[in-house]
Amino acid sequence: MTRRLLALLAMFWALGFVVFAAALPQPGPAQRTDAIVVPTGSGGRIPHGLALLRAGSAEKMLVTGVDLNVNAAEFAAEYEVAPAEMRCCLTLGFAAFDTRGNARETAHWMEQNGFASLRLVTSDWHMRRAALELSRQLPDGIAVVRDAVRTEPSLGTLFIEYHKLLIAWTVQAF
Repeated sequence: MTRRLLALLAMFWALGFVVFAAALPQPGPAQRTDAIVVPTGSGGRIPHGLALLRAGSAEKMLVTGVDLNVNAAEFAAEYEVAPAEMRCCLTLGFAAFDTRGNARETAHWMEQNGFASLRLVTSDWHMRRAALELSRQLPDGIAVVRDAVRTEPSLGTLFIEYHKLLIAWTVQAF
């Protein structure tokens, strides 16, 4: 009985991993939101968020999880952000150190600004867990548009992220 149960669990685990890796989230629809939220991490996230902001897809953007050693001037220089754009439209969040912290920082920023909708911009392999953690922190009624940045993740990255997602789901269940 124990062997069959373990075999069944292993089969579900393997099938889940295949589905996770083969069906990565896609870029989001062209839809306006109050805000754009970009957790720091793999390349392409911040440039995509800035392009959306500049196209008028939202009025403000939060970059959450910024390293404490980065200052606004360095960020502006790195991503070619004009001082006026930094002042009006961008918030650098320094309070988060992981995905769960990104969600807490985002929820606090959304509440401070009175926003009712956001576009979450993160890597395709990270989107499911980032959205799950965000759903735990945001109050009911906040609309979230998922906008995955396409990447070419390694098998190792997918393997690690799959297990982090399983842990996050397990934590949510209890």
